[in-house]
Amino acid sequence: MPIRNIAVGTPQEATHPDTLKAGLAEFISTFIFVFAGSGSGIAYNKLTNDGAATPAGLISASIAHAFALFVAVSVGANISGGHVNPAVTFGAFVGGNITLLRGIVYIIAQLLGSIVASALLVFVTASSVPAFGLSEGVGVGPALVLEIVMTFGLVYTVYATAVDPKKGNIGIIAPIAIGFIVGANILVGGAFTGASMNPAVSFGPAVVSWSWSNHWVYWAGPLIGGGIAGLVYEFSSSTAPTSSSHY
Repeated sequence: MPIRNIAVGTPQEATHPDTLKAGLAEFISTFIFVFAGSGSGIAYNKLTNDGAATPAGLISASIAHAFALFVAVSVGANISGGHVNPAVTFGAFVGGNITLLRGIVYIIAQLLGSIVASALLVFVTASSVPAFGLSEGVGVGPALVLEIVMTFGLVYTVYATAVDPKKGNIGIIAPIAIGFIVGANILVGGAFTGASMNPAVSFGPAVVSWSWSNHWVYWAGPLIGGGIAGLVYEFSSSTAPTSSSHY
């Protein structure tokens, strides 16, 4: 069971050069993702003079985030695993694939990458960075469930294509599969919660704009969804037949 593989780690591991290099990779990858993703939102607002959201804007946000995440995961994959998301890191932890202390280093790096990207966007665009928030008429309960479900799909995809040691050649397409599921989820949830699926992506804009309305949803939902995905995948893969044939 994955619960048996959960480990805290040692202080030496948290300060080991390999861990710090992985943390730097997470910082850079998250910076790339947030700069491109949030930047696309700023560009849309400028082109429409802060007009109302449209289907075209939702599609452009979906494409921008899918492309940016594909790149962000790719550039970090060989160093840190390309988590780019505290929910992915938490899912890896509860599945026994990363220690707690190493995971904390990752999450701190991800949050810092998001803050720096958001602050730089404010500087270069002279515009505010849109903070995540619930759309009018959307309650916190449905929003929380939506974030849980979307993040579950994301982290389960990460496990199947990038984390699982039995992934084989499918690991080659891991970055694009991860980017695709995020893009698809934005088309589903973008009009309701903004489709964060990532506490770091929500945290940076919230800090620079100092907008914290219902911010807890963007932590609780992704972390719950990511944790469930890690447990479910590890349990299902550990009980799956080892033979290549089911006959």
